[in-house]
Amino acid sequence: MTKAIYRREHVIFLQELKRMRVESGMTQAQCSAALGRPQSFMSDVERGIRRLDTVQLRDLCIALKTNLISFVITYEQALKNDETFKSKPEI
Repeated sequence: MTKAIYRREHVIFLQELKRMRVESGMTQAQCSAALGRPQSFMSDVERGIRRLDTVQLRDLCIALKTNLISFVITYEQALKNDETFKSKPEI
């Protein structure tokens, strides 16, 4: 199995994180501050240098005034809409 960071799903995951932050109106610095982290934290997350665990992802969602379930649904929809996955069967 290919490492997740090299898969298309990971690229879409990062795109969705950034989209969610931008749509919230928060800068990387504001988002990082809301999480009690330096500005470089969100920059590293969005570039794929730093990975989030489930608890951190949930904290990020809360800081962006959404929730983990909504993010996962949006992420799954983005995967479904991506041409790369249109030919793959749903799990």
